Amino acid sequence: MPLWVLWLIAAVALGIAEAFTLTLSLGLLAVAALVAGVVGAVGMGVVAQVLAFILTSAAGLLVIRPIARRHLKQPPLLPSGTDALVGRSAVVTEQVTGDHGRIKLLGEEWSARALDEDHVIPAGVHVDVMEIDGATAVVYPREALP
Repeated sequence: MPLWVLWLIAAVALGIAEAFTLTLSLGLLAVAALVAGVVGAVGMGVVAQVLAFILTSAAGLLVIRPIARRHLKQPPLLPSGTDALVGRSAVVTEQVTGDHGRIKLLGEEWSARALDEDHVIPAGVHVDVMEIDGATAVVYPREALP
């Protein structure tokens, strides 16, 4: 079996391993093995194949991987949808307990429940939205309750 076929088998194996690990490293090594296989398929010797693998691996791991990881870790520029509501202030319109209640949030009525199940938040109290659970805002009072 020619060496270039072994490079292609290694590329497929590394690609499959990358699909399971999602490390970005194995995928780049799979590309390097593919390049080495192509170099071997066009008739170049073992030294050229190994050199192609080493250079492609180094370029991928030292240049491409850090750039890709940086892009993957960036949060969205602006929160949207319900994520944009977390941290907003609202006013209780109907008493909020650990199970139910109503608030006015950005001009809209929302069902709500208290973050602390023991809290009973009366109407008129300002609250902060801690999270959105489905169509229910989970809130916490801004000031201490009486």
